[in-house]
Amino acid sequence: MPDRPDYPALVAGHTVVIEMINSGDAALPVLGHLLRVAQRTVGAAGMAFVEYAPTSGRIIAATGAAEWALGRPVPLGDPATERLRLGARVQDMRVDALSWELANQPDGSDLRRMVVARAEIGGVMIGSLHALYPDGDDHCGAEYRSVLTYVASCVAHMYGDQAGLPVHGDGPVVAALADGLAIADRDGFVRLWNPAAERIVGRVAAQVLNRPLPFPLPPPGQVLDHRLPDGRWLKITSGELPGAVASRVVTFRDVTDQFRQDHDTDLFVAVTSHELRTPVTVIKGYADTLTDHWDSLSEPDRRQAARVIGQRAGELARLVDRLLSAANDAGPVGGGAPVPFDLVEALRAAVADLPAHLRRRFVLALPADLPKALGDRASLATVLTELATNSDKYSPADSPVELRAEADRHTVAFRVSDRGVGIRSEHVERAFDRFWQGESGDRRRYPGAGLGLYLVRRIVERQNGWVSLRPRAGGGTVAEVRLPRG
Repeated sequence: MPDRPDYPALVAGHTVVIEMINSGDAALPVLGHLLRVAQRTVGAAGMAFVEYAPTSGRIIAATGAAEWALGRPVPLGDPATERLRLGARVQDMRVDALSWELANQPDGSDLRRMVVARAEIGGVMIGSLHALYPDGDDHCGAEYRSVLTYVASCVAHMYGDQAGLPVHGDGPVVAALADGLAIADRDGFVRLWNPAAERIVGRVAAQVLNRPLPFPLPPPGQVLDHRLPDGRWLKITSGELPGAVASRVVTFRDVTDQFRQDHDTDLFVAVTSHELRTPVTVIKGYADTLTDHWDSLSEPDRRQAARVIGQRAGELARLVDRLLSAANDAGPVGGGAPVPFDLVEALRAAVADLPAHLRRRFVLALPADLPKALGDRASLATVLTELATNSDKYSPADSPVELRAEADRHTVAFRVSDRGVGIRSEHVERAFDRFWQGESGDRRRYPGAGLGLYLVRRIVERQNGWVSLRPRAGGGTVAEVRLPRG
């Protein structure tokens, strides 16, 4: 670590950040650049930012030696997280104090120490900024702590501006500060009441502080629809907030015009009817052709019709499986208990089962000596099929789709890379939302239910792995799946 932070790098880099914001950039691209600026300024080997939800966290931005952990879930029960919530705003920690693995990089080098700064709004921790170092004995000086506290405050300010953050709109503790936010103590008395809460409920802070909440409180992690006396409806969520005084953080929004559940139901019906119609129409058309014109068709024509019917029936079966799985969040996804399996053999088998036109596009770079992965081998075919289908949909038909695999000391990974339209940096997390499909016009240009990546993340994370997306250098998208080593 240098004797002092690189302040010129901080000023120059932050100037670029401000220019990006002024030019209309937001969310993850700006956050990623800010982390790269911070890494240079404090001489870290890598940086990571964790966004917290009521029940879990996730690494949504990472640079340098920590970039491989992008997309990794973070348990809230981790002792280091609890220490950060309750202790000083910025702290030195040993990386091996984490219950979630961030120490080991794919190249085998170690990150032994980290300096962590809390990002908070109104006393509520919304995320944590991690600067990672290979040396385990040095302590972070006051100037370095100040820089990291400043950067964490900048990130919190981005959340407060609602500039594309939080990236997980259904989860973060602050759930969009345009929504009402209250903090209640263990007795249910209000300790914090933000301006949006005043606007939504119609009561100023002086009317509610140190009094019981003016509406019912749902159990942590659950959602409650509540009707106000004036007839308006609120959607209320709550989460646990450790501490001696505050115990619950409550967010709420006015959903009078449209209940979110109704919206999801309507969207599910619309997507289902749209996506089922195409394969059913094709199957019926070819079946009618065979029935009505069997004698006049040549043998090759009959075989071609049968092949199309079989292909479309397979697509229909996969679509129905996705729709049923997505409709039931509590249902089983990802098969049985994780066991060691040969990832390379499983990937080759999964590629062999892809439709012929897609199978021909794949370029494999799979090492023969890859360690075994720990997970559910049977579900890997579903994961690869969904990633391959995405690459096929969003890239030219004659462009290759690359499948590579590698391992480090703790994980085994594979990547599916295409050369298509690519994914925007601010969309790399939203792409995993149910029914989400990029811009509103994408559903017309690129048909699909918007369920594939949603199911991929559910399958992988139930095997203690994680999945992430990123733009590919030169154009296209890279999807990376990491599983524990077996």
